[in-house]
Amino acid sequence: MTLLEDIIEQANGATVLVAYWFKHEASRILQRFPQARALNASADFADWNAGRIPVGLIHPASAGHGLNLQTGGHILVWFTTPWSLELYEQTNARLHRQGQTEPVSIIHITTTDTIDARVGRALDGKAATQEALVAAVAAELGQGEPHP
Repeated sequence: MTLLEDIIEQANGATVLVAYWFKHEASRILQRFPQARALNASADFADWNAGRIPVGLIHPASAGHGLNLQTGGHILVWFTTPWSLELYEQTNARLHRQGQTEPVSIIHITTTDTIDARVGRALDGKAATQEALVAAVAAELGQGEPHP
């Protein structure tokens, strides 16, 4: 929790969105930060966007598509990064989207010599493969040159 405490403190009053994967993580975060609130319902999302929630908790599987959270903040902390590139990218896109007025900061809490680093490398590899596939399809359709 120390790293998350430091990040929230360094946010200097800016709201912080925390993505978690396991329910026990959400429970621990909510217990440690009384100002935190899980974003689960439309009222939660409205309060987040109005800046009334200093620390919002979000699960990537329930927040990956369709939510506009960009007016509520610009800092996203991955407490646990998922293996799914789609969930990862879609969750990041909740803040990094049209209408965002601040540069978005995506922060990963990772620990040396743990699965965290392996997950990060796996996501990087998946993203590179996806980009290569999109470039190849675009080139095949005559819409551009493939990228090396």
